[in-house]
Amino acid sequence: MKGLAGFAFVIAGLAAAGGASAQTRTVRIATEGAYAPYNFTAAGGKLDGFEIDLANELCARMKAKCEIVQQDWDGIIPALQAGKYDAIMAGMNITAKRREVIEFSAPYVRETNGFGAAKDSPLAKLPDIARFDLGADEAATKKLVESMKPTLKGKTVGVQGSTIHANFMDKYFKDTLDIREYKTTEQHDLDLLAGRIDAIFASNAAERATFEKPDFKDYGLVGPKFVGDVFGVGVGVGMRKNEPELKKSFDDAIAAVKADGTLKTLSMKWFKADNVPQG
Repeated sequence: MKGLAGFAFVIAGLAAAGGASAQTRTVRIATEGAYAPYNFTAAGGKLDGFEIDLANELCARMKAKCEIVQQDWDGIIPALQAGKYDAIMAGMNITAKRREVIEFSAPYVRETNGFGAAKDSPLAKLPDIARFDLGADEAATKKLVESMKPTLKGKTVGVQGSTIHANFMDKYFKDTLDIREYKTTEQHDLDLLAGRIDAIFASNAAERATFEKPDFKDYGLVGPKFVGDVFGVGVGVGMRKNEPELKKSFDDAIAAVKADGTLKTLSMKWFKADNVPQG
């Protein structure tokens, strides 16, 4: 499909005079529904979270009707390619590898990623660096990674499968620790609480949302907070390739919510931090 062929169109009705027809386009957007605070399934099965609010804002700027559907993470790109929906908003980072397969909008979030563990865990002794760019200095990255390996050696760390977090662990610590992959972040959170794994590795926003729950009061973020390299340039809307009008619609809408402060307001609401990409 090319141009706006991926949109579903709903006939809104005929004008009272002149017989002109009006059309409202419906944009189907997939989200995982299991990655708080980006997206999650609230009581009663309703989808909620930062990306749900943002999707509705973007659709309003695009003068489109938003239809948000739930899709498991491991099938989210194949189902997009199969035409089951028009776009993905599911905490998906924009990376070179993913760009080989799908198109992305401009980023709407850029945040850090790192380990979460018990506050009294040996991993709490990892160097606390607020923001470390893996792509800025290769020698510095190698030095930091090597300094972390003695503390991480032999530990079991949970990650969601088929994610940049799994890619990070595989690239930097595959020979140091036991990497355990899960279908959802919710599953590795529960195993962390049960003591079946020593730590998790995910976006810091997702970890903070977990550790705010009463059961996780003894857990927190530990070690460096990473950006760059495998983490790409931020989180964006995923789309099929060769749909330039759809991409432009999303890019223009993201620029609009960024310019008027709406994006920052949503970021502060859901992340308790300003994660709006700069530049």
